Amino acid sequence: MKLGKGSRSAVVVAAVVVAAASGCSTKAPESSGSAEGEAGDVTTDIGVEGDTITLGVLTDLTGVFAALGKDITNANELFWKDNKVCDTYSVELDVQDTGYVPQQGVQLYSGMKDSVLAMQQTIGSPINTALAPEYEADQIVNFPSAWSKTLTEIPGTGVVGATYDVEIANGYDYMFQEGLLKEGDTVGHIYFEGEYGANGLAGSQAVAEEKGLELVEAQIKSTDQDMSAQVTQFKAAGVDMIALTVAPGQLASVAAVAEAQGLDVPILGSNPVFAPGLLQGPAANWLKSHLYVASPVSAFDANPDLLDAYEAEYPDATPSLGVIVGTGMSTLMKEVLDSACENGDLTRQGVLDAFDGLEEADTGGLVVPIRGFELGKSPSLESFVLQPADVPGGAKVAAEAFEGEFAAKIAG
Repeated sequence: MKLGKGSRSAVVVAAVVVAAASGCSTKAPESSGSAEGEAGDVTTDIGVEGDTITLGVLTDLTGVFAALGKDITNANELFWKDNKVCDTYSVELDVQDTGYVPQQGVQLYSGMKDSVLAMQQTIGSPINTALAPEYEADQIVNFPSAWSKTLTEIPGTGVVGATYDVEIANGYDYMFQEGLLKEGDTVGHIYFEGEYGANGLAGSQAVAEEKGLELVEAQIKSTDQDMSAQVTQFKAAGVDMIALTVAPGQLASVAAVAEAQGLDVPILGSNPVFAPGLLQGPAANWLKSHLYVASPVSAFDANPDLLDAYEAEYPDATPSLGVIVGTGMSTLMKEVLDSACENGDLTRQGVLDAFDGLEEADTGGLVVPIRGFELGKSPSLESFVLQPADVPGGAKVAAEAFEGEFAAKIAG
């Protein structure tokens, strides 16, 4: 493993501190041909009215990633409640629920596109992919709640961490290092059809080729809930590990069936696979002893102030690590908007230019180090590895952010 210099080295004073990771210390600069008002003279077009910026959010509040979507969105809202762009512009969010249905996402974007400057969040690789032509045509900067490599090919789209192929390959590296997997072993990989699953599978395939693994592939739909057939197939194949690029519901089924069948092998998951609510279910103990999750973010023990702030704002919530993801992507958006503001250009083109100029973005340790957003390349080579535990957020750190032996080759 290659340890990352940026991993958990800084404890961020959460989403709620003013000017989180990249504050702008001066008022917006003057610019000719600008809009006038209390916010100062800065060129604007769509999504800026007076001293208020509107950002769009297309999230999942009712579909397969509802728990994750709720926490990411709440974190977005909490961040912008207490942060401004260049100490001047307040940010409002237009939040819409896609239910993880691409066509619904396209329709909702059509209704908000003429009133938002950029997209603070778009959840799901399929929805981001469906919207890619419109985002590019509209010069939209977008931070997706998704990590598929195909999304890095959309101008203005900033994947918040390593892409799924790099991420799960780092997870494999950890499993080899810990003796939980060895060369020549057999791995069963269950994955969603579409960009999310395909990119996670690509990571498994790349590692399998390097390490001589026998890979048993099982594609499913996001609506499939019972994993009995897949686990039975894996047991018959004698798998030594199960890899998952699915949602929490499918993970719960895999764990329950594996435990019932006595398939005592470790499980490696892509980052959206786990939700802390699973630790209230019948497979809790199995998950705590068998599941490893490759992740773009650390756990709450590195971000205690963020946890306190979130629980104070949402006392009835059971916070997941989506809170850290949502805060990290908001911090990145603030860095982009601050830069555009300093340049005197808060038009969509100005924001896109600021995004393109972002290098080695610093979220203060909220997410893995970002090396900039270059088309077709993973924005990061590093991942954390987490394990379920009875702690806030439901996970503890098994490995600090690191670059595995496969990452650079896969990342492009």
